[in-house]
Amino acid sequence: MRLRIIFILIGLTVAGVVIAVFAVGGDSKGGASSTREIVAAFYPLAYAAEQLGGPTAPVVNLTPAGAEPHDLELSPGDVKKVKDASLVLLMGHGFQPQLERAARNSQARVVTVLDTSGLDRHGNDPHVWLDPLRYALIVRAIGKALGTQDAAARFVARLHALDREYRAGLAHCARHEIVTSHAAFGYLAQRYGLTQVSVEGLAPEAEPAPRDLARVVDLVRTNGVTTVYAETLVSPKLADTIARDTGTRSAVLDPIEGLRPRAVAAGADYFTVMRANLAALRAGLDCR
Repeated sequence: MRLRIIFILIGLTVAGVVIAVFAVGGDSKGGASSTREIVAAFYPLAYAAEQLGGPTAPVVNLTPAGAEPHDLELSPGDVKKVKDASLVLLMGHGFQPQLERAARNSQARVVTVLDTSGLDRHGNDPHVWLDPLRYALIVRAIGKALGTQDAAARFVARLHALDREYRAGLAHCARHEIVTSHAAFGYLAQRYGLTQVSVEGLAPEAEPAPRDLARVVDLVRTNGVTTVYAETLVSPKLADTIARDTGTRSAVLDPIEGLRPRAVAAGADYFTVMRANLAALRAGLDCR
């Protein structure tokens, strides 16, 4: 009798384990599952989701390390990932049109971060993450979507600390014009009392008109600009040309649209790159 009872208990235990496995894993047809992926458009959104979701919330960044997100073209596999995701994070407003179309055909919850409540934007400029306080609004929206508001609050506290570093670091500068090849730094400039002068528009590697190039060269000479900023992920040729023609130097400002593989391997992240940008700005603007 005791042996029979033991076998019954073992059978019930095994059955319970099997039931638990199915409950966690979802059905084989792709039904609800706690392990379904979060799909993010590119690095700033993927980084926030990783920081807020933790190891139990796998995040797929659709823009590979070292790639330019403006040029994102989805593969059939990417489209399937969007379709099968539990949550899709994208910028919206035409920043990555292919992804927006795929998201409309997905059953996933879609968060369009440029529609975040309280987020004021400049026309079609999507580079809101370069302003720590605007990025904080996006982080809160992602935290709400993930149900991780406490983690979001901790992340936001770090962003407010970063904002204070920028305010202190750029409070006393000899110059306030930042000359860039790509118009990615308008939000950052507005937040900290700087003026962005860009050769190209919002899309990197757009061919500038000769008159635009001449305008920037004249401004560099007239205003005593000492530094022309190139950026990562796109060619520095234009910035180097202006620097050479005006007798200034070129440096790097990173728009943090994505990290290069080498930077990822070295442990770089949004905060380390933003602090590197601050150091580059302080040097170029002769801040004390």
